[in-house]
Amino acid sequence: MSFPALHIDTVGLKGQDIVFLHGWGVNNQVFSPLKNALLQYRVHYVDLPGFGLSPNIDGDIRQWSQALAAQLPKHAIWVGWSLGGLIASQVAIDYPESVAALVTIASSPCFMAREINQTSSAWSGIQPNVLAQFSNQLSQNLSRTVERFLAIQAMGSDHPKADIQQIKNLVLSKPLPTQQGLSQGLDMLAHVDLRERITQIQQPWLRIWGKLDSLVPREIITVLPKNDNIEDVLINKASHAPFISHPDAFLSYLLPWIIKYR
Repeated sequence: MSFPALHIDTVGLKGQDIVFLHGWGVNNQVFSPLKNALLQYRVHYVDLPGFGLSPNIDGDIRQWSQALAAQLPKHAIWVGWSLGGLIASQVAIDYPESVAALVTIASSPCFMAREINQTSSAWSGIQPNVLAQFSNQLSQNLSRTVERFLAIQAMGSDHPKADIQQIKNLVLSKPLPTQQGLSQGLDMLAHVDLRERITQIQQPWLRIWGKLDSLVPREIITVLPKNDNIEDVLINKASHAPFISHPDAFLSYLLPWIIKYR
């Protein structure tokens, strides 16, 4: 199956391939503060379908993952933030030859909160009414909806206004995402549940969390599967975007880990 070409900014001509996937509502410019620290690698900063300069791609997370795996180098280290971490996890499961190692940042295998039922216990996450509100508002005021979501991402940070402004300044250098891309991304956040499949991830896996994250509660760390290939890092004063609010602490964990698995 062929897909439209995604927009990918590749920085560096040699070294280990590293893929960065951003979260919902933004684009690859959100990773600009990290670029100078990664110049020794060949880094591919992706605009997800319908975000930044990338065209829409029809389908769900499986089609997006297939398109990404087809258009990016094999045996790369994949780094995904928030929704991007969910998609990178899907790629690691379905296309293990693409992912030599995986890093997820403030990302959950199941973003939506789940109630106790006959087959599962309660699961912490985004309340269904919050995502429903965003979905309803998309058709009314796209830019305002994205702005509100950015504000939620900084809740809990020591300097939320500065974090929000930095993210906005970076991502507004590109066009706003398409309504289709936003809707598809929200649908993934609401419905994708990889909890039973993440045990298939055998690659080295670094999971970075923000202790003050209001979207991905830190208590899920205690109920996620543990294995010798998995390392968890909790940045104490960070919220949902630790690479924005605490870049030095974030890089102090990421860079040594990359060296181990490059």
